[in-house]
Amino acid sequence: MENNKLFAEFPEVTTKEWEEVIAKDLKGADYDKKLVWKTLEGFNVKPYYRAEDLATLEYLNGNPGQAPFVRGYKKQTNAWDIRQDVKECDIATANAIALAGIKRGVTSFGLVAKNVKTAEDMKALLKDIDLTAVKINFIKSEDYVQTMKLFIDYVKTLGIDCSKVEGSIGFDPYTCALRKGEFCGGGLEKRYEEMITIMQMVRENIPAFDVVTVNGNVFNNAGAAIVQELAYTLSAANEYMYNLTSRGVAAHSVGYRMVFSFATGSNYFMEIAKLRAARLLWTKIVEQYNPKCQTAYELHIHTESSFYNKTIYDPYVNMLRTTTETMSAAVAGADSISVYPFDVAYKKADEFSTRIATNQQILLKEESYLDKVVDPAAGSYYIENLTNALAEKAWEIFKDIEEKGGFVEAIKAGIVQDAIAETASKRAKDVAMRKTTILGTNQYPNLTEKKPVIEKKECDCCKVTGNEIKALPCNRLAEPFEELRMQSENSEKTPKVFLLTYGNLAMRKARSQFSSNFFGLVSYEILDNVGFATPEEGAKAAIDSKADVVVLCSSDDEYPELVAGALPLLKGNFKHIVVAGNPVDNMESFNAQGVTDYINVKTNALESLTKYNADLL
Repeated sequence: MENNKLFAEFPEVTTKEWEEVIAKDLKGADYDKKLVWKTLEGFNVKPYYRAEDLATLEYLNGNPGQAPFVRGYKKQTNAWDIRQDVKECDIATANAIALAGIKRGVTSFGLVAKNVKTAEDMKALLKDIDLTAVKINFIKSEDYVQTMKLFIDYVKTLGIDCSKVEGSIGFDPYTCALRKGEFCGGGLEKRYEEMITIMQMVRENIPAFDVVTVNGNVFNNAGAAIVQELAYTLSAANEYMYNLTSRGVAAHSVGYRMVFSFATGSNYFMEIAKLRAARLLWTKIVEQYNPKCQTAYELHIHTESSFYNKTIYDPYVNMLRTTTETMSAAVAGADSISVYPFDVAYKKADEFSTRIATNQQILLKEESYLDKVVDPAAGSYYIENLTNALAEKAWEIFKDIEEKGGFVEAIKAGIVQDAIAETASKRAKDVAMRKTTILGTNQYPNLTEKKPVIEKKECDCCKVTGNEIKALPCNRLAEPFEELRMQSENSEKTPKVFLLTYGNLAMRKARSQFSSNFFGLVSYEILDNVGFATPEEGAKAAIDSKADVVVLCSSDDEYPELVAGALPLLKGNFKHIVVAGNPVDNMESFNAQGVTDYINVKTNALESLTKYNADLL
């Protein structure tokens, strides 16, 4: 039976035959423009892949737990830690949140150590938490050496097996500097010394604890492309490896205690490929240090939800975003995953949003069984090619950074920041032009949604304090559109938009829907209509409505008739007479008759709506 091929009775179809059928279906259209995806990452993705596309990928011969570790370090299951990051500085409150999380199934916590100054503080923060069952990750400490000393002393007082205590510290001077604009705490040399001190403390007391965290999420949340996030994370990690090993720390000791903390966005397959490529390239880097133990390669990959793509409006869509993001991380073999509550962009998470965030991971484990199969993406023609393409592009950027003196010199010179800013600008333009859709924000707004109550206050922990280097921003793509909508909703006046629909049923409905979505982005009142028998009838109804804007909705063929019949009545009664569509051949004539604007798929929606707000509010 093992020699029988499934579907052997069907003849094999060659790539040439596939291409011939595609060319026929395209009917002369450009293959590349229609079917090839030109990614932000700088490489093209074909419409389909076949087994022959894997022929040159050498790493495919490795099994899970084998170099080059594309398939992960796990051999039996795909289990990961359900992590909850408690962004709460008050010690008692943080402890209460953590205890509630444990009851919901959380197995790892990110805890703010900012106010943990004494042994009593540490005891209060970790009260009733079983450190052999739950992993502790310290974030935002003002003195990581002191934090680790207090933690180790506390562990010893419990009388537990210290080798079973796991977790990490978020000690990352590089990305901290990118947030704050300066290398804090007395400069980098002192920070390296602190890292070495912590390494020694951990090795002697809690050997399973991770010390070096590279927060690649800081690049993601500044608008970096996936390939940039990957390359800069690897570059920063290599810089840590070089500086620590050159100061006497063994390569395997650094690698074993390394954490990559990525942010995962909505680009589902690309995010899967990113984590797989990270392991591949990290193996390639670590090999150059000739480690004495294979543990050097086994870094811990943590992921958190991207903040960059979250929205204030239609916030429940954020649940869908975090679900696919978590699936990407799980399928790619992440070791721990943090899911942001869906309302994190505008308020502190409440019991409901926190519970949902935890339950998303539990459902993916308990109902979807994503924790049962190691590397479920293995062998996928598409994902394997994405993994290879990302690895190649990231390696090019990595080598370029190394040629410029390494990661620290690159951020001092602003090379990394400028490259990310350029990418972020492209992404912002695509959102403004609605080439990139943010559901509920720049496309398909919920017109019945009530104005959200913004409760979130900025945290001082990441406030820019210096100008030694360029700081990276932490933005959201949706913010410009959200600000426009809030401007409209906070105004005493709500502009009205009258949709003058006429002619061909399919076209007038399509264009009225487009116009509703367009002006709905800023919460204008939309006055839609079933259609008018004559242009004059529609014009009179528009005047009677007392609207601020009238939009003509018809087919291109019928627009000359509609404009000629309606404009004599509309002109003088409306400052904004808009045509929905792009009737290039008739624009000069329409403008002469009084049309003031056109809205279509090529319109820069952000710029256009900014002008409408400025004029109408």
